[in-house]
Formats: sequence, C-alpha cells, structure tokens
Amino acid sequence: MLNTPRARRGMVTSPHHLASEAGLRVLREGGNAIEATIAMAATLAVVYPHMTAIGGDGFWLVAQPGQAPVAIDACGGAAAAATPELYAASGFDAVPWRGPMAANTVAGTISGWGEAHAISSEWGGTLPMSRLVEEAAWHAEHGFAVTRSQQELTAAKAPELMASPGFASTFMPGGAPPREGSLMAFPALAATLKRIGAEGPDSFYRGALARDIAADLAAVGSPVSAEDLARHRASRRVALSVPVKGASLFNFPPPTQGLASLMILALFDRLGVKEAEGFDHIHGLVEATKQAFLVRDRIIGDPGSMAEDPALWLQADRLDALAARIDRQRALGWPRPSEAGDTVWLGAIDGEGNAASFIQSIYFEFGSGCVMPQTGFVWQNRGASFLLKGDGPRRIGPGRKPFHTLNPAMARFDDGRLMVYGTMGGEGQPQTQSALFSRYAMFGQGLQAAITAPRWLLGKTWGENSVTLKLESRFDPDLVAQLRAAGHDIELLEPFTSTMGHAGAIVRHPDGVLEGATDPRSDGAASGF
Repeated sequence: MLNTPRARRGMVTSPHHLASEAGLRVLREGGNAIEATIAMAATLAVVYPHMTAIGGDGFWLVAQPGQAPVAIDACGGAAAAATPELYAASGFDAVPWRGPMAANTVAGTISGWGEAHAISSEWGGTLPMSRLVEEAAWHAEHGFAVTRSQQELTAAKAPELMASPGFASTFMPGGAPPREGSLMAFPALAATLKRIGAEGPDSFYRGALARDIAADLAAVGSPVSAEDLARHRASRRVALSVPVKGASLFNFPPPTQGLASLMILALFDRLGVKEAEGFDHIHGLVEATKQAFLVRDRIIGDPGSMAEDPALWLQADRLDALAARIDRQRALGWPRPSEAGDTVWLGAIDGEGNAASFIQSIYFEFGSGCVMPQTGFVWQNRGASFLLKGDGPRRIGPGRKPFHTLNPAMARFDDGRLMVYGTMGGEGQPQTQSALFSRYAMFGQGLQAAITAPRWLLGKTWGENSVTLKLESRFDPDLVAQLRAAGHDIELLEPFTSTMGHAGAIVRHPDGVLEGATDPRSDGAASGF
C-alpha cells in the first residue's frame, strides 16, 4: 500500500522513478518547478521509450502563487505536403496508424521545453538547458534498466511496428523484445539531448540539429520537411476554466480534450452526489463523461478550423442543461467511437509555490515506430487522428493541428490549496481525472488513496474494438451488478491494469506542506524534500 509522501521544499511526481529523481535533484539544487519538470520530461523520453519521446507533442499549465495559469501549446501542425491528395496518391483511404505516412506532423514538445524555460527565467530560474537534460543524456549514453511495461508492450506491438524504419534495430536488440531488468542504451539520442542542451531547443527547428532531423525525416519517408520544422513555434495561451463547489478547475484549450475534462467534473458537481464509490458516484461520472464526449467529438479539432468557442460550453446555463439530460438511474446507450493513446503526465511544485502540470506524448506506444537514423529518436503518430474526408476541424491539411487526447490539469481551491494532476491513457484521461479529483476533492479521500482506488474506462483502448464500460475487478461485485442492471455494458479487467492510465498528483496546502501521489499501475514515484 503506497502512502502519501509529504514535504515542504519541493515535490515531484512522474511515472518512472528515475525521472522523478532527476526532477527532485533539480529542486534540491535550487531549481524551480518548471526546471524540474523539463528534467523529468527529458529523462522519461529515455527510460520510458514506449510511452514518450522527444519526437512528440506537449502541453503545459504553469502558475505562480496567486496568478492565473499560463498554458503552453507545443503541438506541431501537419506538414505542408500532408493533404488528402497525398494519401490518395499513395493508395490510402485513411491516414495509417503506423509508419512514415503516420509521421505527418511536426514534433512540438522540444519547443515547449524552450518556451517553458523562458517562463522559468522570467520567474528567476537560472539553471541552463544543458543541466536539465544532463541526467537524461547520461541514461541514454550509459544505459537504463528496462521496465516490465516496456518489455510487454514491445512484444505486444512488435508485429505492427517491425516495418517502421529503425524500430527493430533500436528497440529490439538481437531481434527480440528486451527483457525486464536488462540494460538498454540509445547513444544517438544521448548525443541529440546534449545538442539540445548546448545549442538550445530552437536548434531542433531552425538550427544545425534541424538540418539533421530534416534529413532523417526524408530518409524514413515522412512528409515533414525542413520548412515545416522552421515554421513551428510554441505559443502561450489562455487556459480554460470552470468553477465547481470549493474550487476553480483549469485545463488546456483545443486541440486537446481539456474541455471534456472540465465538463465532466462540472456536470457531476451539479448532480449533488453525497457518497463516494457507490452507484451514484460511478454512474454519475460515466454519464457526465458521455455528455461531455458528445460535445467534444462534435466541436474539438484544429483551433483555427473550429466553428464554436469551447468556453461557451463551460457557461452555467449550458452545463445546467446538459446535467438535466443525465438519467440518474439508466445508462445512455454508447456506441460512440473513441481514441486511444499512450503518453506521460508529470508535475512539480517547488517550495515557493510555483507549479507545473505537463503532459508529453507520441500518441500510440512507440508513436509511428519510425526512428530517426542519425538523431536516434522515434517520431509521433499524432496525425493519424486526422480525417481525409469532410470539412470539419479534424480534416487533414497543411499546418492544421490534430485532435489531442492530452490535457494537463490544475485546480485552485477556495481554502488556498493548489493541485496539479493528470494521467496518460488517451480516451481515459478525462475519466481518470474525474475519478481522482472527485475522490480527493469532493469526497475527502487521501491523495494516494484516490489514485490507488479501482478505476473505470468508457470506450475502446488501442487494439481493441469493444466500447464497453471497463472496470477493474477490485470494484464491489454488488456495485458491478447495479451498474449492469442500469444498462451499462460491463467488462471486467485485471486489477491495477495500465489500461486505466498512469496518474499522478501534487497538492500544496496553505501552510506550505506538499503532498504527492503516484500510480501503482506505473513505475513511478512521488518524491519530496
């Protein structure tokens, strides 16, 4: 049983203990929450390669005490060559999930590191980027111990990834999935991380490093060009927010599903449920999820192509109307398609109360599977979520941003507490956020207990066709029976399955005490000092 660690001078949490240790070391050296988070993100891109990489996208919420959160959008747009005509000429009637034609968007996460580092400097941060990537580069150069999840997912996904350029030689040394506990090193990635530290994140897009990356992309057959890299910039944006009883919630605007995460909790708050873990709690959140996802799937996509302002759906009258549609006793039929994915969420709060909630992703496990031959990292397949037909905000086109399941969360409580929280898990991210926040903030459970408790997932996971309501088998059998009787199509999964995400959270109390929590479903750690 994991306990909730507490500290005063700083707290970090991530889904791998080596990444958490890297962030904690930065805090001990006087670094701030942003600097610690960059160090963790870089380390995760090495030691958790099935879940994230520097060839993906990232989204940040960062905040100073008493100030509104700043959102950093580090999502890359589609290549200029990424058009429906390109895919038709290549014989595709949909964007493929894997391979070079799935690697069709700029990888934005490094630009986000750069923009976050600039904000850190505005806060008084002094640590250079070379220090923040130092431990990640060491692990990539000297080797790290393979986790069980890396072994299992490499074996499970190898059949669909073997054709992707560079995958087998990088992630299956000797032609077989690596064994848990065996050492794996990425020397080319180590060199690239050191270059980012020395040349700066901008070199990834417009410098000497960008020229090498563009050559790598051309070598593997990606449509992303040097010109696409050069056009990319991270941007600062205004976070979406909504009030619930006792707190204000913040999340990321489109192209992410942050709107859905906020709507679920705002709708559930209106149901007035009084007790945790019973039928009203689980049924209420599942039904709130359905209402939020109906809005999300209709309006969210490339921000420049959307026809509706997402903030309108956080107005009280619209939320009241949607909450009134929820049947307290019966499940709404749910044949809706859903998204899958893998990513990492990580967070930090320093002793001054500066906070960072960050999520970084390559979409599916190992992304497109295409490894850059010189620079040594895998490119994301986030653009596989684009559509080739229609005229909505998810249609592929030059510069368009793909729909993202990623969404980092933050909450300010009326009593002075600050909370950063999030999870990996694609379609499950808003659902796990609602489970965690409702248990901790609405029903008073301990922070670690709220993450450890059994979870659920409505919809498909990658590689599966079922759209059931999946429950971990640790739920009370009587509750499972009630949910079935209400019309939920229940599927029971094994306890502590990674299907339910790798969540984490940190809370800062008004007296400066920090609490952290990590997910027993991951290889992570929450650490403070």
